[in-house]
Amino acid sequence: MSSDRTNEKTRSYGNRWTALGLFGAVAVTVFLVALDFRAMWLDPPIYPGPGVTGQARLSDYFSGIDGTAADTDVYFLEGEEAGGTALVLGGTHPNEPASSLSAITLIESAVVARGRLIVIPRAVHSGFTATDPQEGYPQVYHIETPTGVREFRYGGRGTNPIHQWPDPVIYVNGSGQQLAGPEVRNLNRSYPGDPNGYLTERLAFAIVEMIRQEGIDLSIDLHEASPEYPVINAMVAHENAVDLAVEAALLLELEGIQIGVEPSPANLRGLSHREWGDATGTKAILIESANPAQGRLRGPTTEALIVEGVDRYYIRAAELGLLYVPFGKEGSPLDERVGRHLQTVSMLLEVFSSADPDRTIAVEHLPTLGEIRQNGLGAFLAPPEK
Repeated sequence: MSSDRTNEKTRSYGNRWTALGLFGAVAVTVFLVALDFRAMWLDPPIYPGPGVTGQARLSDYFSGIDGTAADTDVYFLEGEEAGGTALVLGGTHPNEPASSLSAITLIESAVVARGRLIVIPRAVHSGFTATDPQEGYPQVYHIETPTGVREFRYGGRGTNPIHQWPDPVIYVNGSGQQLAGPEVRNLNRSYPGDPNGYLTERLAFAIVEMIRQEGIDLSIDLHEASPEYPVINAMVAHENAVDLAVEAALLLELEGIQIGVEPSPANLRGLSHREWGDATGTKAILIESANPAQGRLRGPTTEALIVEGVDRYYIRAAELGLLYVPFGKEGSPLDERVGRHLQTVSMLLEVFSSADPDRTIAVEHLPTLGEIRQNGLGAFLAPPEK
């Protein structure tokens, strides 16, 4: 009996040590994961270039987002000569990297000679603090510059649930459109916003307030979509901006850039290209490029896919005629998508200015698609701080 009790005590002590060991391992794992999670709350730096003349916070236009994860930086590039004002909004969907990266390139390299350019690079700032669940997205990607490597955040499609929860079963936006519950965290379904609504609706309201208060003439919302999405490599324009978009598309085609034009559907509510124009009278245009890392046909979602844009499944889908854009062995690189965005923005500004010379917005040192192809996007970004 004594021997049995001794063995039982030995087993009991062994189980306790096993339990303590497992508890310790779990505690260490949780601690390391928490550090990794917390690291996503730190913004990779943006280095304002010589064209930046001022900086503000979006909460300066609506205090209802002050002190929240929705507040974000606003950059001003103002020329010495008076003219019109344009807005470029990047980062509406943080899993569409050409959007925010195009805006950052503007901030770091462009100089305005006449008029004003207002740039928001991380519109859904909260969305850059987490990736979408079950997508396997990397948290960051990197761009080579001549003097070092820059790191950029790859986020989720909408507001981080930790900042806005819970989702309703059905979301009815401010324009009365009924949507699936998770769309309540999608900025581009939340316009014109609600000063007393969900955090994302308050963010939308702040952006619309900024457009009103700054008297913005032309507002451009940068996006990306999966290659199998019908509205791709295209501009979606409010009816007050369709003529502008069509002329810009024709001129871009002469430069070898194919881009379509779609009118903003009057019955599709909550989107920037509809609600900005209706609520403020600004000429509202949304631009889409082709991002294979978003699509349903993709293989592993790696940093290489985000930056290089090559995916064998999309190549095969293109061969079968299943895509709305060309997709060859060169893929759809991030450099190419940023170049398309920047040249389209440049052309829209040029056409707008030629139609209304008193409201000219003249921007210099804005890289073209050809220059980015030749030199790489990193040549137009600021070098990383050592």
